[in-house]
Amino acid sequence: MHSKIFSATTIGVDAHLVDVEVDVSFGLINFFIVGLPDTAIKESSKRITTALKNAGFQLPAKKITVNLGPADLKKAGILFDMPIAIGVLHAASHLVIDKKFLEETIFLGELSLDGAIKPIKGALAIASDTSKLGKKRIILPKANAQEAALIEGVEIVGVEHLTELVAYLKGELPIELTQTNFAQFMQTNVKADIDFSQVKGQHQAKRALQIAAAGRHNILFIGPPGSGKTMLAKRLQTIMPRMSFDEVIATSKVYSISGKLHGKPLIVNRPFRNPHHSISQAGLIGGGTYPQPGEISLSHNGILFLDELTEFKRDTLEGLRQPLENREANIARVQQSVRFPAGFLLVVALNPCPCGFLGDKKRQCTCSRTQIGKYLGKLSGPLLDRIDLQINVQSVEYDTIKQQTAEKSSAQLFDEVQVALHKQQERFGTDARFNNTMTPDQIEQLCILTPEAEQLIKQAFDKLRLSMRGYHKILKVSRTIADLDNVDTIDAQHIREAIMYRSLDQYLEQQRG
Repeated sequence: MHSKIFSATTIGVDAHLVDVEVDVSFGLINFFIVGLPDTAIKESSKRITTALKNAGFQLPAKKITVNLGPADLKKAGILFDMPIAIGVLHAASHLVIDKKFLEETIFLGELSLDGAIKPIKGALAIASDTSKLGKKRIILPKANAQEAALIEGVEIVGVEHLTELVAYLKGELPIELTQTNFAQFMQTNVKADIDFSQVKGQHQAKRALQIAAAGRHNILFIGPPGSGKTMLAKRLQTIMPRMSFDEVIATSKVYSISGKLHGKPLIVNRPFRNPHHSISQAGLIGGGTYPQPGEISLSHNGILFLDELTEFKRDTLEGLRQPLENREANIARVQQSVRFPAGFLLVVALNPCPCGFLGDKKRQCTCSRTQIGKYLGKLSGPLLDRIDLQINVQSVEYDTIKQQTAEKSSAQLFDEVQVALHKQQERFGTDARFNNTMTPDQIEQLCILTPEAEQLIKQAFDKLRLSMRGYHKILKVSRTIADLDNVDTIDAQHIREAIMYRSLDQYLEQQRG
């Protein structure tokens, strides 16, 4: 007898429907799975037969053939265990299921040997595309039910064991649909124990981070060890706005398909990812035989912090160039191209030389010019051109540490950021855009300069030998600075401050010299 069950898989962050066709016929006793499955799926026949036996179901002594269609779509993971098991029971006449119910339902789940249904990756991504796939219901592991239920208009049935599922499909056991209140998870967003008031001095660096948070501008810190670069970077998260519903769903989808939700239904805080400098390009950008998101996608709608930037492999860093421009990672394979979102705010930190003390007021640098040039040579001009704010962070003096002057708290800095965010909301409307994402046409339209500002940026363009991208970066940053001042026209002081944050380009050129 033949049976057809519907399941789904993810490619990138998009869900694709998979037909699970099962045929039980006379012949040599065997269990075949075809349709471009990976190794984990091929091995599932052993898990399924054992799980069915331990759950009290006797498989017929016949040939079982399972086809996962479409045949040219690669399938990976273990989420097809449960739909294959239900297909086998249906084809063997152990289950009678209404045809309309099957047409409307997606089955997902991994089976344990005792018949328990274990959690899977990608439940949220599949749930968000269920309506597009023409389905109205998902039956999946109970551990994934809360995250999937965040998508409105989809019936979510969470089950824990194969016997429970069979009883539900027979109409013997009612299972209540899972309901999730988005607001309840947002309330669990706890206040961070880090604050800008803990950072003594470094007023220019704090100002730059405020600009970065307000306009989503990438930022670079260069300075000696112990000057507070990492401490500053970690506190950027505290002055960024809370994520909207769409941002929460988009970020949580990436974590869902990566299996990194760790029991939480949602990612409600902006991610802060801090990979080690030994990371591979696939680990940073994404990749693999069956492509998985990298750190830049796990930082989507949050912060990617690369400490000790010059210790990263150069080809790894060069892989950042395209995602920084397009806000997504495109991974090409022979049979398919996969897209992952990568709308992150990049924060990088590095020492000015191998010993770390070039330009430091307290300690003397011991590096030769050749060593410094080789050290900084790992940073390409095109990559630096994509970083809007470049800040020289000096060591803090003892008197600064002992000053009783109260430092601005994260809450105070955030209140000032809110002014700029409000201006951008008025400018771009409901479209969740920031100054850093303006197109060239929008820059021409929205960056209105006073005559003094126009003259100043013309001089900077010639003197700093700016590329067109660098020119646009200055205009975008000055637009954000003007927004923080709550003014519509960009003045000379805004341009002057924005240019100050680009002066490190010339310093690096001299040191490479």
